[in-house]
Amino acid sequence: MAPAKILIVDDDPAVRNLISRFLATQGFTIEAAEDGQRGLTLFATFQPDLVILDVNLPDSNGYQLCQEMQRQTGVLVLMLTSRDDESDKLEGFRQGADDYITKPFILSELGARVAAILKRQRMAPPILVPALRLGPLSLDSSSREASIGSEVLPLTALEFDLLYFLASHPERAWRRSELIQEVWDYEHVGDQRVVDVHIGQIRKKIDQAAGESFSAQLIKTVRGVGYKLLPPH
Repeated sequence: MAPAKILIVDDDPAVRNLISRFLATQGFTIEAAEDGQRGLTLFATFQPDLVILDVNLPDSNGYQLCQEMQRQTGVLVLMLTSRDDESDKLEGFRQGADDYITKPFILSELGARVAAILKRQRMAPPILVPALRLGPLSLDSSSREASIGSEVLPLTALEFDLLYFLASHPERAWRRSELIQEVWDYEHVGDQRVVDVHIGQIRKKIDQAAGESFSAQLIKTVRGVGYKLLPPH
């Protein structure tokens, strides 16, 4: 399997060089850009598997850049910023980011985040596993696609994993901490509301295709606990 390609977009040359050198030693193919315009140019030619994207760029907003890149290819995005406010992190997830890390960071933690994100896309799917069907919703583990009829839902890699995990364990109530441990695949430190944000995004995308009431019937909030999935009868 070819090494994963990672694009780093950050206006701080010290940060770009530090991340580039570290990830290159991990066997990844790296390109780096100092601003949003150069980042989009490299994105089109390099076609990365993952973008490490700073929120504060001199010529663009990182959240908007994240949306534009994902609109083009559905690329995985790790947001990188000096902000440590939990509301900023939650906003990053709402805009489609797969993960979020704040400066200053430990390189080993960055490496763990990168490995966990890429694993969601590059993990070999089970062979001949039938798609899970939940009423009009179909979840295909081989193509890693969720669809309603002929419409493929624009789920991020993490959103698909979260929905597929819940669907694979129907009717069990999961605590937010358990979902983070099972789905995020690394030691998460921070606000467990990130689970709520991803569930909210999943519900929104399902309802845009299936109608406003379907996701509420499918993914139940268990007060004081977390969430469970109830298959339609």
